[in-house]
Amino acid sequence: MSKITITILAALAVTGLAIPANSQESDSVTSTANYDTSIEPPRAEQRPHEYTYHGITISDPYNWLRDESYPTIDDEDVLDYVRAENAYFEAQMAPQQDLVEELFTEMRGRIKEDDSTVPQRDGDYEYWSEFEEGGQYRQYYRRPVGSDERQQILDGPALAEGLEYFSLGSLSVSEDGRYLAYSTDTTGGEFYTAFIKDLETGDLLSDRIENVNSGLIWAAGDSMIVYGRANENWRVDRIFAHRVGESGEDALIYAEEQLGFTVSPGLSSNREWLILSTGDNETSEVYLLPASDPMASPMIVRARETGVEYDVDVRPNADGDDTLFILTNDNHVNFRLATAPMSAPTQWTTLIEGSDEFYLTDFDLFRDFYVTEGRLAGLDQVQVRYYDDPVRVETISFPEASYSAGLGNNPEWAMDRLRLSYESPITPDTVYDYHVASRELETLKVLEIPSGFDPSLYTVERLEIRARDGTMIPATVVYRSDREMGGPLHMYAYGAYGFAYPPNFATTRFSLIDRGVAYVIAHIRGGDDLGREWYLQGKMEERTNTFNDFVDVGRGLIELGYTSEGQISASGGSAGGELMGAIVNQAPELYGAIVAHVPFVDVLNTMLDESLPLTPGEWPEWGNPIESKAAFTHILSYSPYDQVVAQDYPPMLVTAGLNDPRVTYWEPAKWVAKQRELRTDDNILLLKTNMGAGHGGRSGRFEGLRETAEEVAFILWQLGVEE
Repeated sequence: MSKITITILAALAVTGLAIPANSQESDSVTSTANYDTSIEPPRAEQRPHEYTYHGITISDPYNWLRDESYPTIDDEDVLDYVRAENAYFEAQMAPQQDLVEELFTEMRGRIKEDDSTVPQRDGDYEYWSEFEEGGQYRQYYRRPVGSDERQQILDGPALAEGLEYFSLGSLSVSEDGRYLAYSTDTTGGEFYTAFIKDLETGDLLSDRIENVNSGLIWAAGDSMIVYGRANENWRVDRIFAHRVGESGEDALIYAEEQLGFTVSPGLSSNREWLILSTGDNETSEVYLLPASDPMASPMIVRARETGVEYDVDVRPNADGDDTLFILTNDNHVNFRLATAPMSAPTQWTTLIEGSDEFYLTDFDLFRDFYVTEGRLAGLDQVQVRYYDDPVRVETISFPEASYSAGLGNNPEWAMDRLRLSYESPITPDTVYDYHVASRELETLKVLEIPSGFDPSLYTVERLEIRARDGTMIPATVVYRSDREMGGPLHMYAYGAYGFAYPPNFATTRFSLIDRGVAYVIAHIRGGDDLGREWYLQGKMEERTNTFNDFVDVGRGLIELGYTSEGQISASGGSAGGELMGAIVNQAPELYGAIVAHVPFVDVLNTMLDESLPLTPGEWPEWGNPIESKAAFTHILSYSPYDQVVAQDYPPMLVTAGLNDPRVTYWEPAKWVAKQRELRTDDNILLLKTNMGAGHGGRSGRFEGLRETAEEVAFILWQLGVEE
């Protein structure tokens, strides 16, 4: 027995997490494992625990892995189990470290280490950020318009020095340019602390605002900062105004009393109005109040109505009766754009009708024109429109058939050019200025790849594959043009919350693609890739369409000759991790490797626990199993943790963050523990928990890159892909 094995078993023995005597492999079984089977994996103790809802009793022997003192995590049994899993991960990945290092070096070689963003004007200054060579975090700068004299306004590396984790939340300069408000998180728990820096002296003011989880909005002539405060359950249900330079309790502006609603502050495009938006995943309500007077009584735009979502911006009028622009789904699933006078905010008049073909996703107001964004046949559209000519629409054209594009940072009210972002699976991130008058695109920057990149070596295809219910599911496929058909293939998807995963560019993918692994983005239901209805067909009672779509795309790719059974790897995170859990329960034979990042796999237990940060606001997405037996049984039918059974599963790498407030660490821990109990194969199963990080993994651009290298190494190892 190796030294590592002894360490793992000792940790288990101390806490009573003994390996059951009957857990040993039968001597008659011939192992086909491609890892060190002499190193025994941790096996969590089963402790009796049951709960009953709607007359249905569920046994959950791994419930104890949730620390009863959460969000404090100090139960030594729990911590020892998590540490044992980490030790097992390190032991099994040790032989792959040369490959991890090779991949990390390769991935790092595609990064321009001293990269910077394109400066953008806001008032009297141009702002941008930079990485230094070897730096993990950005530094932020500005310079007066027309000058080369730059000023560092925030030093990310200095703020992060000595910290295991660091994240910059919001960064906001006062209207007069003197002060910088910024917020930081040093645990991964996403409770941010805000500070104010005097940009004239370089000194921090004494102000310190705790538990911020929103943007920082300057108001009242730069004398106040408006922000959202997270409560003990990590829900933003209060908006406060902090008076700069003063101590004591901040002034409450708005309090949301409906469980499950969260509220966030914003600013109108012309910066004259504070916009307070509250809601959940299917319902919203908006209040307005003058940015000059945050303590005024908020004016409601339209009272909340279940199922009606809307966003608001304000265009000033010379007569003082400003015009509201409202994006809403009140009479069409794909949203319409309406207007209303400030004096009669509920009298909505349609400006752009809802469309079955065009999915209207966003709008931005500027002084002389406005911009709408949306998708047509799943592809991004950016359109310039004019207040005085409603039928005039200028659609910005892009050069490829499959791409991702949208507005970038356009902070000023009076703009004559628009900052745009563009990318495709084989086109690196590109920054444009679109000159509105001449309708010309000016290229400002193309992501530089120091090790070189030749797009002509690759083929991009957009396929449609029939799902079992007859629906055609789009899939973006990228591979080297010299790749042999039938080889290994990697699939990725998210499929939840109406988030469309775009056909974007990612340098790290090419460590798979250049080794002959095709890369596929499955545009499955649950996202809104093909419109809002596409999202609705993958939530609540229709949630299983998401899982079926992914499985059926994989089977379709096999039928088309792109790959073969067992040669597909797949990955997804958070709700995409739930997807990973569902597909391996349904069709484990398809996959040769699975990577599930912070996977939302204990769906039923989480939706039953309204004390958890996100649960009440998630009921419109998944259903409320506390009140509804139908929701309870439906969630139970697909919840990956509850549906683990005695069957073969593919090799799996699972990750977690100990401080993750979105998907708590015990979800992946329980899922792995139950798999270790029931799975009948000898494939490898690894769990890695970041002990000082949250939902996004380790901070710092190179620390995160190393974790990506580990993931790719695991996939290549398990698929048997060699150089």
